Amino acid sequence: MVPPGSSRSCTTTLMAENAAQPPRPPCNLAGLSVLVTRPAGQAAALAEAISAAHGRPISFPVLEILGPEDKQAARTQLADLAGLDLLIFISANAVRYAFPLLPDNIPLDLQVGAVGKATAQALCEVGLDPTLVPQDSMDSEGLLAMPQLRKARGKRVLIVRGNGGRELLKETLEQRGAQVDYVEVYRRRLPQRNPANLISNWGQMVEAVTATSGQILDNLFTLLGEQGAPLLQATPLVVVSERIAEQAAARGCRIIYLANSASDGDVVYSLCEVYDAHYR
Repeated sequence: MVPPGSSRSCTTTLMAENAAQPPRPPCNLAGLSVLVTRPAGQAAALAEAISAAHGRPISFPVLEILGPEDKQAARTQLADLAGLDLLIFISANAVRYAFPLLPDNIPLDLQVGAVGKATAQALCEVGLDPTLVPQDSMDSEGLLAMPQLRKARGKRVLIVRGNGGRELLKETLEQRGAQVDYVEVYRRRLPQRNPANLISNWGQMVEAVTATSGQILDNLFTLLGEQGAPLLQATPLVVVSERIAEQAAARGCRIIYLANSASDGDVVYSLCEVYDAHYR
C-alpha cells in the first residue's frame, strides 16, 4: 500500500518524455488576441503562457466546476480500492476533486489509468503513478486502444469523472467483460454570462479561440447563440483532441487546429501556427 501524495517515479518519467521531444522554434504570437474559455479557476496558466508568447488572452469562461453534490457518497465509493483492478481518471479535474477523498493507502498493484497527458501530470502532482496513459490519441479511444485494456474480462474498474459525460469508456469495457462503476467527484455547469459585448466587438477582440474540452465547445456555442455562432465558425479554433476537432467541424467551424495535447505549451504552439498562417 502507498499513501497518496508520496514520492513516485512518474514525475521524472514525464519530464524525461518532455525532454526527449525535439525542441521547437521560438513562438511569438505578436499581439494575437485569444479567447480563453477554460473555467475561471483553471485559465490562469494558459493565459500566462499566451502572454509570455506576446499574445493577448481574453478570459471568457464557459464552464463552471463545482464539487460533488454528495461528497460523503463519493468518499465511500473511493474507500475500498483493494478489490479493484483498474482506477481510471477521466480528467485533471477528476484528479483534483478525488484526491482529498482518497483513502490513506492505495494498493501498490492497482493499475491507474489517465485519459491524456494533462490528467497524467495531475496524478503525478499528487503522487500517484499513472500506469496506463495513451500516447497517440489523448482521449477515451486512445485508452481503449491500449493492449492492456483489450482483454478486460473479469476486471473490476472504477471510473472517476464529473457528472454526465461520455459513456464510451464504460460501455466498451463492459462489452469486453469488465465490471465497471462510476464515481462522480465534481459537477460541470453552464455559467450565467452575457455575451452581448463579446459578440458586438468580436471582430476587434477575437482573432483565435481555444476549446480544451467538448463541453467547453458546446457551452461556447450555447452562450453565443444564433447571433454569435457564425463568428465562432469563421474564427481559427485550437482544440486538443481529434474528437473535439470532429465535433467542431460538425458544428460548422471551418478553421480548426489540433494541438498535440491539452498542455499550455502545446496549445500556445498551435496558436503560433494560427498566427503564422492567418495574421503574419
